[in-house]
Amino acid sequence: MTMPITATYGHGTENDFLLIFDPAQEISLTEEIVKNLCNRNSGIGADGVIRITQPDGKWFMDYRNADGSLAEMCGNGIRVMARYLVVNGHQGEGLFPINTRDGAKYLRVPMEGDISVNMGQVSDEGDIVTVLQNSQSYSARHISVGNPHAVAFLDDLDQVGSLSSAPQVSPADVFPEGVNIEFVEIASPDTLLMRVHERGSGETRSCGTGTCAVALAATIYTKGRLPARWVIKPPGGTLIVDIDAHSNATLTGPAVLIKDYDITDYFNK
Repeated sequence: MTMPITATYGHGTENDFLLIFDPAQEISLTEEIVKNLCNRNSGIGADGVIRITQPDGKWFMDYRNADGSLAEMCGNGIRVMARYLVVNGHQGEGLFPINTRDGAKYLRVPMEGDISVNMGQVSDEGDIVTVLQNSQSYSARHISVGNPHAVAFLDDLDQVGSLSSAPQVSPADVFPEGVNIEFVEIASPDTLLMRVHERGSGETRSCGTGTCAVALAATIYTKGRLPARWVIKPPGGTLIVDIDAHSNATLTGPAVLIKDYDITDYFNK
C-alpha cells in the first residue's frame, strides 16, 4: 500500500507554493511531477514546489520552479516554509536558519504576523543589458541575490503589457542560465511598484529575491546611499526590504497557509 503524500498550499504576497514535508528525504520529485502539480489548468496550480527536508538535522528548502527546474533560493517561499514549520510544531517560533542552495538564511518567525528573513548579500554585477518588451527596449541593471536579476526602471508600469512570455534580453550570454526580470516604477521617494517575469515560472504576483534586487537597483538609480529601506509593491501585496551598509538585505512580509491536498496520485502516473 502506497503511503499518502500531502502538499500544503500557501503564499507570500500571492507568490504561491506547494509544500511537501519530507524530512527523511523519502519522496522523489521529478521534473514531470512538479510540472503537473504546478499546472493551473490540469493540476493544483502554483509558482513552485518546496520539498522540506532535514539532512544532518538541519532544515533545507529544496525549491523547484513551476517548470521543474531547480532554483537557488526563493524569498517568499522560504517565509511560507518557515510558517509551515512553526504552525505545525516542527520548529519553535523565534530566530532560526533554513538552508538553501544559496546557503543558510536566518528568519525571525512569530506564530502570527509578518516574517523577516536575512537574504544575504545583494550585489551589483556591473552589467547593463537591454530588455525588449512590448516593442520597447529598456536598459536594465544586473543584480545578484544568489540568483540573477535584470532590473529596468520606467515611468509607467502599464507600458510593460503582457508578460505571458519571457522578455528578450541582450546580450544573452550575460545570463547563461536565464534571468529574473523586474520592471519598476518609482511611486514615491521610498515606495516602488514592480512586476516580474521569473525564469522557470513566468509572470508571478510577487518575487522575494526580486524585491531585494529592486531595492539595491533603486538605491543606485536614485543616487541614494546605504543603509536604505524600500517599501515595494508587486501586484500581490506589500514587502519591505532593508539593505544595510554592507549590502545585506532583510526581507519582511506575510506568509499564509491555505489548504492541504492529497497529491499521491501525481506520483503514481
